[in-house]
Amino acid sequence: MNKSLELQFQTAGGATSTLSIDSPIEPVDPAAIKTVMENIIAEDAFVTPSGGLIGIIGARVVARGVEDVELV
Repeated sequence: MNKSLELQFQTAGGATSTLSIDSPIEPVDPAAIKTVMENIIAEDAFVTPSGGLIGIIGARVVARGVEDVELV
């Protein structure tokens, strides 16, 4: 099963912007994630079509799996 860590930010234009990181180290460390997200905002590291990142909405680990269907 493929997993990714999604970091969700609020933009200056009021939209949500998501940064996705494949294969995160688990278990994830919420304090470290929050610190990294705060640093991304403070450094103005990313600008979106809706403006810069101005706030933290949240973070989540997303798991995706594929199951083949046997056709009889």
